[in-house]
Formats: sequence, C-alpha cells, structure tokens
Amino acid sequence: MVTANGDGSNSSLNCSKALNLLIIGSSFIPTGSGWTKLAASIQIKVSFINLVILMKHIPLHQILEGSIIGLRIAHFQTDVPQDDDVAALGAHRDDHYIFFVLEKGYGLIMVDFHEIEIQAPALYYILPTQVHNRMRNELADGWFIAVDTSLIPRECRNVFEGKLLLQSPFLCSDVQLRQFRDLLCLLSEKQEEEAEKPFYVPVVNGLLQSFISMFTACYSDFRVGDVKQSSLATLASEFKKLLVDHLRTIKSPSAYAAKLNVSESYLNEALKKTTGFPVSYWIQQELMMEAKRLLYYSPLNVKEIAHNLGFDDHSYFSRFFRKVVGMPALTFREQYRK
Repeated sequence: MVTANGDGSNSSLNCSKALNLLIIGSSFIPTGSGWTKLAASIQIKVSFINLVILMKHIPLHQILEGSIIGLRIAHFQTDVPQDDDVAALGAHRDDHYIFFVLEKGYGLIMVDFHEIEIQAPALYYILPTQVHNRMRNELADGWFIAVDTSLIPRECRNVFEGKLLLQSPFLCSDVQLRQFRDLLCLLSEKQEEEAEKPFYVPVVNGLLQSFISMFTACYSDFRVGDVKQSSLATLASEFKKLLVDHLRTIKSPSAYAAKLNVSESYLNEALKKTTGFPVSYWIQQELMMEAKRLLYYSPLNVKEIAHNLGFDDHSYFSRFFRKVVGMPALTFREQYRK
C-alpha cells in the first residue's frame, strides 16, 4: 500500500525504488510457460503501481475513435505481436464494453486492482469505466470484441452490470466454444466488407446481437468464484439498477441518493471511487444511451424521443444530445442507419 509521508515525496521515492526492483527482477526471470506467467503477473502489477504513483487521471478510451458502427473485433494468436497501439496501452478506462473469447492457452489481466487469470476455453468481459490494462495474451489464442454500450440490450446490461461482485471468467464447453468461434468468424468477415453494401449495418448488427445474447446466456446464472467487492462498489451497483428503472422520471442525483438512503455527497463519493465519475455523469450517459437506442431502433422523431425520455423541452434535449454525443441527433441516426 502506498502511504504519504509529509508531502508524499518519501513515499513516492520508496514506491519508485520498489517499482524499479520489480521491473529489474522481472527481466531476469527464466523462460518457460510457468515463468512467463510469473513475469506477466509482475508486469501487470507494475503497470498498476505506476498508475497509482504517476497518473493524475485515468485515460478514457472511446470506441468511436476506431469504429464507425460501434464495434471493433480482432483475433489474436500465440506469439503473434500485437499492434503497436494495443501493446502501448497502460492502465485505462473504456467508454464501451470489452468481451474476450479465449480459444486456447491463458491470459492475465488486472481489473480494478484484481488480477484475473483466464484459462481457455473461457469467456470474460470488462464493463465501461472499469480500470484495466491490456490482456497479457502471449500464450493465448482468442477473440477481442469492443462494443458501444448503446448496442447492448438493456436485459443483457442488467446481467452484466447488476452483479454485486467483480465478474469472473466463464468456462466454456467445447460446443459453446465452437459456436462462438463460428459466429465470430462470420461477424469479422461481414464487418470487413464495404459499409456501402446493401444491408451492411443490419447484417453486422444482427450477428453482433446474436453474440451478445449468447454471451449473456452464459453469465445469466453464473455465480461461482466471483470476487467480493467493497461496500462502495455495492452501492454503485444498486444505483445503476435504480437508474435503469427510473431514468425517464428521475434525473436528480439527490433523488437517487434519497432512494438509496444515503446523502448525495456519499453517493457521489461511491461513484467517483468505483467508476471515476459522479452521479450526474451516469445519469447523463444513461439518458444518451437510451436516446441512441431510440434513434437507431425506433421510428420516433427527435421531439417524440425527447418526451419519451422525460424532457419537456425538445430543443433543450437536442442541445444536450449534441453536447454529450458530439453530433446532432439526426446526424447520429443517419450515420448508424445508412
């Protein structure tokens, strides 16, 4: 644990020395799968120690930086170097979901300061804003799938986000692994086709929804081996459940705090410590996610969507959407439906 001494300089110095020893020590670990796993574990811990000591804020990566349809998919293989951008990732948050399907081997990843080992054949996912680094997958074959949160159906999000415990890997059967592999191969092929092709978006989205539903089904009744979370994390999970249920009628942080029988400042503290963002941010994000769904899936116009989400002034809703999403609502609809 890092503790401050006076102005914190001594503790930072001591932690830096410890960090250097870990890095030097890991470079002398012999080769071999067991030793490789140990080296990977040390490097993961180094990344998070570095995060605690050096970073004033945690980077938030956005999926729209690398995708026009809210989806990124890639296959990785043992001993095949990753892209430089992926290899350079330190500890960070994402504004989207990440799903892993490991076909063989194992991977290591640190999520919210818990080291998770994933032994194939297995599934794993990372929630938006969970702090993590890239998976150490030098000895693994599998799939990486990043999905915009607005493309995840609410009933699936309830399974993933409603858990009071940190998610654990799900061990697949041979049949399940084959089904995931076949579906992801097809999804990857279709996504790489020209976006101008007829029915490109519906086809890709249909395959993606099949993948998400299959993934959700595996986790819907999965409880074994989960890691116990703190009371603040539990409060954050309860808030997220309330937010989904009352989004259209309650938009005030103080009202959610009252429903949870805590003060607004305490609820803000819980959300900031577990996700990095205050209550108002999550209300805003959930509103925009629902607005995106209605723009994509429904025939409602912008005024109707605004009233559906509880906004009395549709002009205010339009300004709000543009400020948060970075484009007008109709532009978003045209971009995702074309």
